[in-house]
Amino acid sequence: MAPPSPVPSAPAPPLDLELLVHGVAGPPPAELLGDPRTVRISGDSTAAVFRRTEDADAEAHPERYGGRPVPEAYCWSRLTSGDGTRALWLLLLPFMVANLAHWARPATSAAPTRTALRAVRAYGVLVRVLALSLTVLLIAAACEVALDLVAWQCAGSRQCTARRSWLGFLEPGGWWGQPGRRLALGALVPAALTGLLWFLSNRTWSAYESQPPPAGTADPDTAPGTGPALGHPGFWYGRRFVARLRAAHCAAGLLTVTAAVALPTAGHDRRADGSALDILGWVLQALLGAGALAVAWVVCRRGRAEARPDHRPDRAAVTLLPSAALCLLAATLVHAAWSRPGWTSAGRLPGDQAFGVLMLGQGACVLALAAVAASLYRTAPDPAAALYGLGGPAVAVLGCALGGAMSGGVAQRVADWLDGGATPGMAGAPLPGPPVLLTWHASVLPPLLLVLALLAGWFAVRGVRTGHLLAESVASEYPGEAPDLSRSRRIAGARAAAALTDSAPWFVAAVSGITLLLGAGALTGAWLSGQVPGEAARGAHPLLEAAARAAQDAGSWLVGFGFVLFVTWGRRAYRDPAARRTIGILWDVGTFWPRAAHPFAPPCYAERAVPDLTWRMTGWTVRTGGRLVISGHSQGSVLAAAAVWQLPPPVRARVALLTYGSPLARLYGRWFPAYFGPGPLTALHREVDCWRNLWRATDPIGGPVLAGTGADVDRGPLTDPLAYGRSTRHPLPAPILGHSDYQADPVFAAERDALLTRLDAAPKTAHAAPATCAAPPPCAVPASPAVPASPAVPAAPAEVPVQRFSRMPEAPGAPAGPPGTAG
Repeated sequence: MAPPSPVPSAPAPPLDLELLVHGVAGPPPAELLGDPRTVRISGDSTAAVFRRTEDADAEAHPERYGGRPVPEAYCWSRLTSGDGTRALWLLLLPFMVANLAHWARPATSAAPTRTALRAVRAYGVLVRVLALSLTVLLIAAACEVALDLVAWQCAGSRQCTARRSWLGFLEPGGWWGQPGRRLALGALVPAALTGLLWFLSNRTWSAYESQPPPAGTADPDTAPGTGPALGHPGFWYGRRFVARLRAAHCAAGLLTVTAAVALPTAGHDRRADGSALDILGWVLQALLGAGALAVAWVVCRRGRAEARPDHRPDRAAVTLLPSAALCLLAATLVHAAWSRPGWTSAGRLPGDQAFGVLMLGQGACVLALAAVAASLYRTAPDPAAALYGLGGPAVAVLGCALGGAMSGGVAQRVADWLDGGATPGMAGAPLPGPPVLLTWHASVLPPLLLVLALLAGWFAVRGVRTGHLLAESVASEYPGEAPDLSRSRRIAGARAAAALTDSAPWFVAAVSGITLLLGAGALTGAWLSGQVPGEAARGAHPLLEAAARAAQDAGSWLVGFGFVLFVTWGRRAYRDPAARRTIGILWDVGTFWPRAAHPFAPPCYAERAVPDLTWRMTGWTVRTGGRLVISGHSQGSVLAAAAVWQLPPPVRARVALLTYGSPLARLYGRWFPAYFGPGPLTALHREVDCWRNLWRATDPIGGPVLAGTGADVDRGPLTDPLAYGRSTRHPLPAPILGHSDYQADPVFAAERDALLTRLDAAPKTAHAAPATCAAPPPCAVPASPAVPASPAVPAAPAEVPVQRFSRMPEAPGAPAGPPGTAG
């Protein structure tokens, strides 16, 4: 009798993957995956994908997991952290803020008119010109310190060099005693600063802007240049454009140093009728003007190209322009070092009016930028946009103010140090001091800080009052619980503090407006009086004179103290994860965006992280044909959304998106409406229909992403804390989680599993026809309304068991420890 034929076993279901992307805090892989045994699957020491050790070969044994997802973590924290020396990037904060102004422009309609497109181009040109003025301001401040205060004023005064022995070789009478030679020597300092900026920008450019996107990211059914900008294949590949900007800004810095040496030298030679040095000086000035025009042409002519990755080299601008500027600087230094026996230095270095011209030009650019932004906003009004479309100009004001305050404060502190116990610029002081306008800049810091303190106090009082009002209804949200006033106040206080985030645009508007008024006052006072504040108030009312002197002295010391505090906080933010949660959030928002306006801004980590995520999702789905849910917390949700935008349509059909504690709409949608406003986020929902977003009322960062649009994406506010008082299920007080540990809520696991269920598992490979997101099965957890009508928090469904995202199917040796926070 023949033996019975074996019954064929059912094929194993395709593997499911959960790709976790953490937020700003950057927990280690062991904490993120809930297992001390982790292994790197792909990547390097800077950014990599990790799994639990026992899941390393999950693709070879899909039957072990029974349809449950394999957790995998993408850890990118080292892209924005490192040793303490990286805190020096904080000194370039004005450049980063100016770069943010580019991305904060208002949105246009889905089919913009030709006038709207011209306005968009004009907006980009104005921001790039403002960014260029900040580079010139920084190098001009370095020239002020090295050339004017040290080489011209102090080295030309025996009283000053007597107290500074290291300047003795520059005293009049020696070979280096001639002013032209002292200026040529001092010019090496700002020239070296320009070289340092070029080196830092070039090094990070090679590491960040040079990451190619996967092939085939463009949707074949979409015309080039249309659709959301973050879906364009060249959005995260700015290699050519940043190289052009870097060359232009380096040339601008070298030309600024050239002007600081050439103008006073030519002024002296002009008094020597028809000398050969005078003719050479005119030639150098003509070349200087031609170089300035070339820099302006490179900066204004072309913006970012995002429709496709731009691999073409641009050697003419990248190599020729800075090389020509360097040669012109060398010729100017040789010309200045030529012997001029009768030349002596007295007073301030000629050309200090340049700071006033720069500040006036920045003010004009900001006003023009506001006019363009207002016209763009009228074409597509968005009530959720910050300051009715004026968020970009407000941010630009802050960047200019930071640059002016840092320049004026550093010059004032160096002048105080060189002048000993005297006050530079005052009657009887050995040194004239820095230009009057820089002293006025430093003097407006005390009143500005006073106004900021008053504004912060007003917002804090309003938050406390709101918390007291909310406390009355907290207990009613937990049926069956006895009211506890202290507990209710803590919960209401967390909600009121979280709501203060929504007031940030008006705080920025107040700061920008006051800064603009104080800056205009400083410019007017400097030009009308021609004296430092203390001298300008001499002979006036005694209280006014005392206030002017106090503001001048306090402003100088405040900048010095702020400089030290700034570096200290920066080092702590890069070394201490707790400090990164506090002050690293805004920094990571600023460095998320590519360098579209200023090439010396800190590098954009998303130009490495987004291609990493895109490559990983594309490669895994093509290789396995499985389903994937990308799970992003906080800033990780922004990276996840940006990566999903870049996916080819067949791959996107195999991917679900789960975001929690997400600032996509609450922060990015308000400040960057052209890229994360209601239109782009609605388009993202159409392209990846399987998307859920979880949020809490106690979260100061996260919120709903598509509120009021009718899209079934948002679920919240989630219950926080999970229990009001003690019970048999919660014997200890439940913590108020706020922005962290969303995985502790049972809704998290239920929504993740529902997303995987909704993904159509019919196609076995990513090359198959695009899958559709089916309706939720009857057993799925029902979704809550996108925006509840009342602040009441719905209780978590009792029938949903508490699950953690790192738990795997029951298998020998599977750990059951809870994971840490993903944020």
